[in-house]
Amino acid sequence: MIRFAIASLAVLALTTPVCAQDHAAHTAEPDPHAGHVMPAAEAAPGDPASMDRGTVDHGAVDHGAMDHGTMDHSAMDHTSGGEAPPSPGPDMETPPPPQAASGPPRAADAIWGADAMRASRLDLQQTHGDYNLFWFQADRAEMQVRDGADGYLWDLQGFYGGTTHKFWFKSEGEGSFGEAIEDLEIQALYSLAVAPFFDLQAGVRQDLAGPDTTHAVVGIQGLVPYMFEVDAALFLSHRGDLTARLEAELDQRVTQSILIQPRAELNLSAQDVPQLGIGAGIDSFEVGVRLRYEIIREIAPYIGVEQTWRAGRSADFARARGEDPSVTNFVAGIRLWF
Repeated sequence: MIRFAIASLAVLALTTPVCAQDHAAHTAEPDPHAGHVMPAAEAAPGDPASMDRGTVDHGAVDHGAMDHGTMDHSAMDHTSGGEAPPSPGPDMETPPPPQAASGPPRAADAIWGADAMRASRLDLQQTHGDYNLFWFQADRAEMQVRDGADGYLWDLQGFYGGTTHKFWFKSEGEGSFGEAIEDLEIQALYSLAVAPFFDLQAGVRQDLAGPDTTHAVVGIQGLVPYMFEVDAALFLSHRGDLTARLEAELDQRVTQSILIQPRAELNLSAQDVPQLGIGAGIDSFEVGVRLRYEIIREIAPYIGVEQTWRAGRSADFARARGEDPSVTNFVAGIRLWF
């Protein structure tokens, strides 16, 4: 037994240096973090620059001594780049100081001079829309097919001017093929913008077919809610006859190129005007619909149907002339503008 114990101690003594040498060989392997240690001369301990991921000495950090349970992770910046997380509240812009709008309206005149700034303001107005434009539209230029003699009709308008002041011109007329023109009028109007999408108009209207009649005109034209275009006007003739006209139409787009346009027109009179075939009250009422195809925005042929009624004394005047007070027209025409 004694011999066996002595032999075991001899074997243990022989193998112990080999294990120590092997452990030393493992500890002699290169430290993978050794290249990340910044010399003390370049970054002192505690310097914020030394906390960069590329300069942290991971070997010197004692993770076992760190108390992870007491760390406030909600206060840590988890965003990339070290930026603070966005505030959960709404953006709060710094309001302008109270004195920001207390200066004179044309303070630049004191620096650059009134003459220089006057030219600058004029250029600013012109480049932001205060310049004259010319616009022309043939809203309806059509042939009408009906019982009896087929006819034709035109409805033209346009303007020249700026954003608030314009000169408007309008012309309407109709007749039957092979006969004299039944109605022909021309209007020249001054237009003033009085509200967004609305112009107040005033001027003169001249009737060139039938009895020669001149009217003073006052009206309003614009775009009402739901995109209805309206044109309402009062006419006072040189004989003292007062009449009125109200037109409304709506362009309803079906596709990018196809539109449906419902349209209605109401004519009224304050008294009978026998020489014009107009009766007091409702003179006539028109309602129709047109289907339009835009070849390009500016050129669009159309087809449609329109019904016209004469009422009251106006119907009596129409019958006396041998005309039907109720007429259905199938129309085909073109709408264009430039």
